[in-house]
Amino acid sequence: MYMKINEILDNHKKLIEHGLDSINLGEFQRAADVIVDAIKGRKRIFTCGNGASASIAQHWACDYFKGCSKGSLAPQVYSLSANIPLMTAIANDISYDDVYSYQIERAGEVGDLLIVISSSGNSPNVVKAIEAARNRGMLTVALTGFVGGRCWESADFVVHVDIQEYEATEDVHQAVMHMIAKYVRAKLWA
Repeated sequence: MYMKINEILDNHKKLIEHGLDSINLGEFQRAADVIVDAIKGRKRIFTCGNGASASIAQHWACDYFKGCSKGSLAPQVYSLSANIPLMTAIANDISYDDVYSYQIERAGEVGDLLIVISSSGNSPNVVKAIEAARNRGMLTVALTGFVGGRCWESADFVVHVDIQEYEATEDVHQAVMHMIAKYVRAKLWA
């Protein structure tokens, strides 16, 4: 059925509002605080996701590495999705399911933080990254949508968005990333 652009706009706006309203504020606070603690403790933060969520992971690394730096405060945030040659080598020689866990197994250290973004919450490579991070003594934060999937079940902290559509879920995940950046600056730039 053909929809007019104003109908698409109205529907998308409703989904975004519903998604933002569906976030559990206590979980959101805990996730934001663990990110602040990692930055304050000079721990490394790794991000990853698939498709558009990989773009959000890269955006996260950019905004926090640069946008949350001030004076001696220098967040160490790295996107595991950014090194395409490394990802393709791991995918080709080992498995696509290992593109993130392989990196975590070699670079992650106790006390570091992994942030995963997965609308479905079921991407095997993201789930394996959480498992690898936990095995390394790292904390994990997951941004999920739909019903949360295995990421919701296995991450230490979850910001879940109750939306059953990729586009709106991804838009809310972007907003979550930006809101936590504002929180980081408010807490650590004082």
